[in-house]
Amino acid sequence: MNETPAGRPTLETVARAAGASRATVSRVVNGSTTVRPDIAESIRRAIADLGYVPNPAARSLVTQRTDSIALILPESATRVFSDDAFFPGVIRGVGEALEKADKQLVLLLASTRSSHDRILRYVHGRTVDGVVLASMHGADTLPEELRAAGVPVVTSGRPLGEATVPYIDVEHASGVKAAMRHLIGLGCSRIATIAGPQDMVAGRERLAGYLAGLEAGAVPLVEEGDFMRQSGMDAMERLLERDPDIDGVFAASDLMADGALRTLRRLGRRVPDDVAVIGFDDVDAARFTDPPLTTVHQPIHEIGTRLAEQILRLVAGEEVEASVVLPTRLVIRESA
Repeated sequence: MNETPAGRPTLETVARAAGASRATVSRVVNGSTTVRPDIAESIRRAIADLGYVPNPAARSLVTQRTDSIALILPESATRVFSDDAFFPGVIRGVGEALEKADKQLVLLLASTRSSHDRILRYVHGRTVDGVVLASMHGADTLPEELRAAGVPVVTSGRPLGEATVPYIDVEHASGVKAAMRHLIGLGCSRIATIAGPQDMVAGRERLAGYLAGLEAGAVPLVEEGDFMRQSGMDAMERLLERDPDIDGVFAASDLMADGALRTLRRLGRRVPDDVAVIGFDDVDAARFTDPPLTTVHQPIHEIGTRLAEQILRLVAGEEVEASVVLPTRLVIRESA
């Protein structure tokens, strides 16, 4: 038969129209470069004229590729689909780069041990060609387990402990130290921080930048949050209870900084006159806080793009850098 039951042209249809064998047509469809150029061009014309679309399942059997990449976020759906703009920015960067490469993005959430095991089973079934991991907590074993199973893996952020897979990260500590220099330059002498989760490298390195940026003899004032707005509100209140004379705050995310601004406003503190505030991320919403937020910019969309580029290179069998660290910069607005 020359067509499928639905009337779609098959390899045999294309082969007859191009005057070539089915096997030769199959090689061209699957990207082989061993077919003589004039024959390959004739086959491509026949494919275009007939509107032939390859069967993905059959093609996968030949190429051992699915043309799909998994983006795994070890977070709950509530967190991923909150107003934290980091995740949409990374997803958009990865998705746009994969779309340009004609690859499919598969989004997977892994917030529990059972979901971790489910994802391992899913990936081990060769349902995707590679994996991008973002927002890892603790000494997550998932990257190493996937790597050991022969699955190409790249992560967003340096893992805690020894890095066994390539990763994309940003200059957390140096960005925070620039923020601290700015606060000190404004005359702030009692600077506090709302730190991020300490089971994440981002949280640890941003706290390290704060501590390194303190002036000699200054007493650290640290409260931990979870990068979300409510934790910033609560942490700011605790900090003021500990030291009512705080005149500067670095928050390890823009959402926590916005929470701090809300608490300061509720308690009658003027920003930046009484307390200067700086965040980290430079999400779009930072321009619309009250007042607009001074923050450390990290290139969230570029992180996603670089992750996609790295995993595509790994899937193609190419060597990639063990680590890529992108620069951060201070964006000055009205809060400091």
